[in-house]
Amino acid sequence: MSNELVINSTQDGRRIALLKDKSLVEFHHDVDANKFTVGDIYLGTVKKVVQGLNAAFIDIGYEKDAFLHYLDLGPQIKTLNKYTKQVLNNKGDTPSLGKVTPESDIDKLGKITQVLSKNQPILVQVVKEPISTKGPRLSCELSIAGRYLILVPFSNVVNISKKIASKDERKRLSRLISSIKPEGFGIIIRTVAEGKEVAELDKDLSNLVKTWTEGIKKLKNGKPRDKIIGEMSRASSLLRDMLNESFDSITTDDPEIYDEIKTYVKSFAPEKEKIVKHYNGKVKLFENYGIEKQLKSLFGQSVTVPGGGYLIIEHTEALHVIDVNSGNKSNSESNQEATALHVNLQAVAEIARQLRLRDMGGIIVIDFIDMRSGDNKKAVYDKMREVMKDDRAKHTILPLTKFGLMQITRQRVRPELNIATTEICPTCGGTGKVAPTVLVSDQVEHNIEYVLVKQNEKKLTVALHPYLAAYFTQGFPSRRMKWLFKYKRWVNLEKDSSLGLVDYHFYNKAGETIELS
Repeated sequence: MSNELVINSTQDGRRIALLKDKSLVEFHHDVDANKFTVGDIYLGTVKKVVQGLNAAFIDIGYEKDAFLHYLDLGPQIKTLNKYTKQVLNNKGDTPSLGKVTPESDIDKLGKITQVLSKNQPILVQVVKEPISTKGPRLSCELSIAGRYLILVPFSNVVNISKKIASKDERKRLSRLISSIKPEGFGIIIRTVAEGKEVAELDKDLSNLVKTWTEGIKKLKNGKPRDKIIGEMSRASSLLRDMLNESFDSITTDDPEIYDEIKTYVKSFAPEKEKIVKHYNGKVKLFENYGIEKQLKSLFGQSVTVPGGGYLIIEHTEALHVIDVNSGNKSNSESNQEATALHVNLQAVAEIARQLRLRDMGGIIVIDFIDMRSGDNKKAVYDKMREVMKDDRAKHTILPLTKFGLMQITRQRVRPELNIATTEICPTCGGTGKVAPTVLVSDQVEHNIEYVLVKQNEKKLTVALHPYLAAYFTQGFPSRRMKWLFKYKRWVNLEKDSSLGLVDYHFYNKAGETIELS
């Protein structure tokens, strides 16, 4: 199974697509203006302490105050507050964590009023991005994630991923990390650390400690709302968490991202450096990989299931509902029970893919086609657990109820991704009154003549729908060939399925849009 990461640069950020065997399984839109990413550490200010909620609202610069519950303070919150105060008040050398005398742990059943007070500065980490009408969710249990390790300040415990099953390997890693761990820091050993040599682990740990040290230096002169330690870009964090031997291609059309990723990959997996590629083809990157077409087909209310059947996906504020329907598979099996089982098993893989693709979180209720057999219900449940293993978000799956419903809870740390798959008619602008669409080819040709003759453009590129492009390039001589004879200049036609059927854009030599009257 091949894994490919494709990163497309846009005007407002980057679009990141993860492909498995050419099939889209994850999609992220990393917007430049989007602050408050999961993992970011801020210097906040306590704005309000609410005893009834046993929580506080913290100002970190978002339009709505962020939420911090007592249970998210962490046992060592008193030590964190003491250290933060020392750093802010001490303009000399930054005190190291190893020299800080730890305070006693707070009571698990205590009250937040005993720990925090209004206008108090506090170091917090974003654990959930702003969603809908809610501000960010915060925690004071700080952590910095690396490739193999997670650094936990104000702790001395070494924990190992439960997915590392070998007792000998767990002992080796625990002994190894305990011997190189700096004082005042705890370590969580990630699954990918299994079998790694001490040099690789030590390098990763050194980078994490350096990140913390640089953040504390920034904190010394920090002001409320300042970001003290920022999470890396979404593309790099995906690589950090997922890059393994199955990755065979990382492609981007952004030179800066290309250099950033190549440097990052070279730092921890030099043998993988050659898979990072800079794309500069004439066809748009997402168009070239068939991603644009997949986005249009996968984010609608109705989603086709390979092999027959389809899903209806509805989103509400409280939960997500997915209805499984048999479609044209209703007569392909020997009986109704066999048909139901076949369609349900096919739907399971697509549902798991949709959960990752749309980043759906919270409560998900799936209405499968009714089955009488308990063994068949268990087969669907087991299949769902199997295909959800690759999902990095924490989740819980319950067996089917007697009504054929399956309930899933999935961790929600950022807003659900939704892409509009319906298009406003470019001809009528949504009014319902359409000019003759047959004239679109004449409009394109008229504009080409105007741009090449009147404006004397030396090089012209026209982006249009693939159907319209086919009309201009079919036959011999094609209409585009006739333009060459007439204007003595070649017109580049760029296929772009993200455009409407009768929509088109003109670009000059510098790639700038040519405004057409």
